Amino acid sequence: MAATFTIPEFQATQLEIIPAIASNARGTFRTHKTKDLKWRLVQLRKLYWAVEDYRAQLVAALQKDLHKSEYESVLSEVDWIKNDCLFAIAHLETWAKDEKLGAPTVPASSSLMKFRIRKEPLGTALIIGPFNYPIQLVLVPLIGAISAGCTAVLKPSELAPACAMVLKEIIEKRLDPNAFSVVNGGIPETNALMNEKWDKIFFTGSAQVGTIIAKKAAETLTPVCLELGGRNPAFVTKNANLKIAARRLMWGKTMNSGQVCMSQNYILIDRDSVPAFIECLKESYKEMFPNGAKASPDLARIVNPRHFQRIKKMLDDTNGKIVMGGHMDETELFIEPTAVLVNSTDDAMMKEESFGPIFAIYPVHSLDQALNIANSVHRTPLALFSFGSKTESQRSRTQTFRKSSIANNRCSSQRNDIWWCHYQRRLLPRLCQHGSVWRRWRLWLGCLSR
Repeated sequence: MAATFTIPEFQATQLEIIPAIASNARGTFRTHKTKDLKWRLVQLRKLYWAVEDYRAQLVAALQKDLHKSEYESVLSEVDWIKNDCLFAIAHLETWAKDEKLGAPTVPASSSLMKFRIRKEPLGTALIIGPFNYPIQLVLVPLIGAISAGCTAVLKPSELAPACAMVLKEIIEKRLDPNAFSVVNGGIPETNALMNEKWDKIFFTGSAQVGTIIAKKAAETLTPVCLELGGRNPAFVTKNANLKIAARRLMWGKTMNSGQVCMSQNYILIDRDSVPAFIECLKESYKEMFPNGAKASPDLARIVNPRHFQRIKKMLDDTNGKIVMGGHMDETELFIEPTAVLVNSTDDAMMKEESFGPIFAIYPVHSLDQALNIANSVHRTPLALFSFGSKTESQRSRTQTFRKSSIANNRCSSQRNDIWWCHYQRRLLPRLCQHGSVWRRWRLWLGCLSR
């Protein structure tokens, strides 16, 4: 018999108890018990089994908040977190070991001093999660905090209320309640949290809110890690396999209904290839949704009416031509995967991150023109996708952008290492203190070697 459960109604944390929650987390860190590797391993194992035991509740909450299918929920949230737990458990002792310093870092005259780097946890972390992956992007940073020996307070997105309530139950019932806690609520509760002193703030969300977080954190010189959005380009050259490019780019814009910070915002494509590429997009659409996107049980929905109207306004304001999709239903928060053919960087489809199942197609005469346009639209996106020859992909990497995740002939999270690099590389190193700042790179490489 299937287990029965009820997800409680969303309830915000009382403002007056938030200072006590933060103080309790700071006090627990000062006891030094989180420095014990055995304690960290126990917490990681408890988190793993909590996610496993609450699998049905998590899937139901994601269905309620975002209309995610069970397959997508397990793939991109539940199993993702479990795999990260196992990875941290397997590598924690290696990460935490002292690093001996020798030549060429230490000169021969000081070699007898036996210099080494010891990793120390920063303290108490505040983790503020987004709505698009409301479970993964709260618990994956938490895995980093636990591994580093930090205590943490979690603030899930209020736009995914069912997920927030399940998270609160998981953390409070399964992990050390003195070290980890959840604060639910909206802007007032977030402001109350930001009025507290933290040793690290990890925020995932929009650049607008990230700016507010960074400014407030700067008042107390609190280090922050900001995972923000970006207008990500895809390059499709005349040497690309159009069928593969269309299929993979379509997949990237249908996963979570395009509410993915690393999906493409616009496609820069060789002008002569546009008609054939559009036909390939339509074929991929029919293959993925033989009965139409709205009838598919696998396509998520837009998170709320405000974001629905934001995406709709982009389509209303565009001067381009809709060449695929375009249907929507606000009563169901449904927007069909939509491609718009544009010819200006000033078009509404190019000026804002869509963060939904819509994207622009921009014809270009050459790769040089495409690179210039991409650099002018957004110099530092989160990702870029290149479909073409090896030489063209190399140019895309070397002549544009800084600090982007790059996928050659792939899209979005089709390669786990791309998202692993995007999120996980910042977790453990930035929650620890190191003797030499530049040597954080060595720990980053350790985190990336799966």
